[in-house]
Amino acid sequence: MSASSHDQLYCIRHSLSHVLAQALQRTLDPSAQLWTWPAIEDGFYYDVSLSKGLEFKEENLKELGKVMEGIVKEGQGFWKYTAKDKAEALMICDLMKQDFKKELIEKFYQADNTAQYTFYYNFVDSKSLPALEKKSHSDYIKLYTHLTTKIGELDSSISGNFITFLDLCEGGHVENLKELPDGCFAMNKIAGAYWQGKEGNPMMTRIYGWAFSTKDELKAHLAMLEEAKKRDHRTIGAKMKLFTISELVGSGLPLFQPNGMILRKEITDYLWELHKNEGYQWVWTPHIAKEVLYTTSGHAKHYMDDMFKVHGGTSNEDFYIKPMNCPHHMQLFADNAFSYRDMPIRYFEPATVYRDEKPGQLSGLTRVRNITQDDGHLFCRTSQIKDEANTIVSIIKKFYETMGMFEWYWVSLSLRGEDKENYLWSDEMWEEAENALREVCISAGLNYKEVPGEAAFYGPKLDFMFRDAIGRYHQLGTCQVDWNLPERFDLSFTNEQGEKERPIVIHRAIAGSLERFIGVMVENFAGDFPLWLSPEQIRVVPVAEVFTDYAKEVQQLCNQAGLRAKVDTSDDSFSKKIRNAETDKVYYVLIVGEKEVEDNTVSLRNVRTKEQEVLGLEAFVEKAFDLYSNRGL
Repeated sequence: MSASSHDQLYCIRHSLSHVLAQALQRTLDPSAQLWTWPAIEDGFYYDVSLSKGLEFKEENLKELGKVMEGIVKEGQGFWKYTAKDKAEALMICDLMKQDFKKELIEKFYQADNTAQYTFYYNFVDSKSLPALEKKSHSDYIKLYTHLTTKIGELDSSISGNFITFLDLCEGGHVENLKELPDGCFAMNKIAGAYWQGKEGNPMMTRIYGWAFSTKDELKAHLAMLEEAKKRDHRTIGAKMKLFTISELVGSGLPLFQPNGMILRKEITDYLWELHKNEGYQWVWTPHIAKEVLYTTSGHAKHYMDDMFKVHGGTSNEDFYIKPMNCPHHMQLFADNAFSYRDMPIRYFEPATVYRDEKPGQLSGLTRVRNITQDDGHLFCRTSQIKDEANTIVSIIKKFYETMGMFEWYWVSLSLRGEDKENYLWSDEMWEEAENALREVCISAGLNYKEVPGEAAFYGPKLDFMFRDAIGRYHQLGTCQVDWNLPERFDLSFTNEQGEKERPIVIHRAIAGSLERFIGVMVENFAGDFPLWLSPEQIRVVPVAEVFTDYAKEVQQLCNQAGLRAKVDTSDDSFSKKIRNAETDKVYYVLIVGEKEVEDNTVSLRNVRTKEQEVLGLEAFVEKAFDLYSNRGL
């Protein structure tokens, strides 16, 4: 398959995965068992199982990269061979001594017994063999000499060439490695990966590399990664005492320190402020429920492996900790006799749910087991979808504008795919809902694209992708139309004819998981939060101990205005106190000395801008409170 059949960047990355495996076989382990080798978002990787006694370590990456660079310079071509049947494909895998590839063939055959089995081999002119022998493992030369002979018996077009690597592959490569841009790749890291992705299977070594269309794009990506390290929310969170991960509590169950709780409360309060005047009502639901609730909702069938089960010692009853809030909210609606005049009904609940995420996937706040969703469910008629979605979009827009994250974003309008039998309900219902969301995107002027096949089985949705300060995109806000749960719980309201009518439910989240959002936000701001989010907004630093009483008066006036202020009464030197405030990412530093006491002023220092000015005490408090109450950046 030529490069034109795939995106060019995909072909670069996929070609390099073959080069990686070849480099490994040529220099370290000709008998390495090879498994998966995909192109991924920022590069490529290959899962390998090394021969007994051999190990690939992080420090081997640099040398492997040099070998790959040498292979690229050899200008190897790619050539396709299609096995005539399954038996021949298995025979070729035997020649390759690749048992995992035989497993793949069996898997393909079970899925489709008419499947074709294609192989791609890299090759060089046979005249290059002496040079190749000097820089390759002797067993590698033996293996590929034998392969060249045997494949040559199947495909005469290989005549005069020497096969350097052979792989079972569907294609998507450059035609020749010389087409790879200079300096477009670099080695990344290694990790463990279960064979076939199943726990209990043998552990393989996953070797990662980065790859981009140009050397400059790779440099920009590596620079972004260095910046990301500086902004890592786990590091900043520890320094600023935002949250704690305790082994005694358990992985993926972060504890929020007082500073982190300030962030949570400020965000939650703002979210409620955006909803309370839009007809939403704050509700509360318990953290556990009987299994029958989740059987009715369907979650027991699809999410049971991710749910936590608890047993009541006194009641001797079994319960499940809720993995999501929607089934509970269905019960709130069901316990009312609503009419068409009441619709829509809108519930708001920033509630914590629990999911048994795999230990290896847990990370700081961005992947946790306790997920606090700024959850909302509204129940409406089909004709009301557009208006309700418009309101949701306006809330999302306002929230992320306040966060400084609405400049760069895009929205995925997830629609049905061609296999309509995989989706519930009628064509008419889908078309009406999809058109409503499409019209919302257009009327709101959203940067959106339609993505067929990405809708949930129960309805279409809008997923909002926001870019942070260093160019990474995060899926955060969402708006999902759902006919399924109202049907499962037999929900209804009374329409104009006095008949029962089934509502539609719209699931919506603005920040998504509060934990994940805070992790993203910490990295976006690098801990330099705007005033309204700063855990410590103001630190008053007296020039000498004699001015401490005035510093405390300043603190008291700030606190009375609702601002978060502290006085540095430590024994540190004056210059050290200023450095500490900067390290602690305090928004404002107020310096007070003899002149400030006499004039009832403060010397204001903005830690971020380094700007300094002298203000009257009351003028400063008014200025700070105005910035705080307006949630300015």
